[in-house]
Amino acid sequence: MSASPSSPSVTSVSDPATETSRARIVFASFIGTAIEFYDFYVYATAAALVIGPVFFPHGSATAQALSAFVTFGIAFIARPIGSFIFGHFGDRIGRKSTLVASLLVMGLSTTLIGFLPGYDSLGSLAPILLCILRFGQGIGLGGEWGGAALLATENAPAGRRGWFGMFPQLGPSVGFLVSNGLFFALAMGLSDAQFRSWGWRVPFLASAVLVALGLYVRLKIAETPAFRAAIERAERVRVPLVSLFAHHGRATLAGSFAMVVCYTLFYMSAVFTLSYGVSTLHIARQTFLGMLCFAVLFMALATPLAAWASDRFGRRPVLIAGMLAAIASGFAMAPLVGSGSPALITLFLTLELFLMGITFAPMGALLPELFPTAVRYTGAGVSYNLGGILGASIAPYIAQMLAARGGLTWVGAYVSLAAAVSLVAVLAMRETRDVPLS
Repeated sequence: MSASPSSPSVTSVSDPATETSRARIVFASFIGTAIEFYDFYVYATAAALVIGPVFFPHGSATAQALSAFVTFGIAFIARPIGSFIFGHFGDRIGRKSTLVASLLVMGLSTTLIGFLPGYDSLGSLAPILLCILRFGQGIGLGGEWGGAALLATENAPAGRRGWFGMFPQLGPSVGFLVSNGLFFALAMGLSDAQFRSWGWRVPFLASAVLVALGLYVRLKIAETPAFRAAIERAERVRVPLVSLFAHHGRATLAGSFAMVVCYTLFYMSAVFTLSYGVSTLHIARQTFLGMLCFAVLFMALATPLAAWASDRFGRRPVLIAGMLAAIASGFAMAPLVGSGSPALITLFLTLELFLMGITFAPMGALLPELFPTAVRYTGAGVSYNLGGILGASIAPYIAQMLAARGGLTWVGAYVSLAAAVSLVAVLAMRETRDVPLS
């Protein structure tokens, strides 16, 4: 399932990066994912709060929410396509230039959403353009994560790939915190009418500034040692995607199913529970956003802890423990969220996002370790983003329907089932901690 090279790791056969250059590379992998996930989460939060009324003229609030969640899911369909496209060029021409291109695609799509008029101005053209731009977001993010993970892990010293691979995994926590923090500030400072009229656009427009920062950082880094070595040994393949499915299909499927729990835990908390709390439990928007900002701090805390543990004990033991806990957490959803108590709901959000950090952190090293250099960008990106289709694209939509028909107990069962699927995938894997990336 994993690559089984016999040569020593890249860090032992190529010129080692200095600590300064490694720090720059780690920061570049972190800042890119932070910005790209900021862009992605801006839409997720807007979908839960305002996209439905602005772009879909349904009379029913539930119908508006379902329509908004459909556009939310479109990006997850686009993400594997982005990983195909950017993975091809990342494995053919290099990690650095491909990461710059993915950041540009994401930033342009997000900024244009901020300028897009609503249904009242453009009619049916408004949701069509929204879907196109959301698709663009998915394409950009599809090419981002795999390259950022490779940028970190292919430069990591021996025995520290889990720790280095943690930095791109921190990006989502920071991106989410900045995104929700900005929405929280707007909710506190604007009236509901102002927020729906123009305030929700501010986080989208702010993306342009963040993307400029990310581009500045990424243009100053060098290509990874593993890719340079692959060029020297003429190991590149003509069509990485074909080679991936022909020779590494099992590893791709295992990586994809392993990712399902991460996506489900996060988007059930950040999208469905936010929408449910505001629309059904009638918790004030700014209150719930503040609760999420608090909970995501525990996701950020769990990420380095799990990364360190994955280097110390292995990827599988950390993931198995996290997934077993995630299965159990599904049973807590109905009593905690259904209580309507902000304190108990915050406890549930904290639990879910902490477990998301535990299961997500080792993936920064695990997925690259499943594939050889020639298809590593494509393989890691495809696995990561296929997991998004399975675990997140329709998860808020399904959760909304389950809540309407069977209540939160059914939604919690959905979380437990997703975690069980990932657990089976990880149990079927071999340990990859000591697999060299050369």
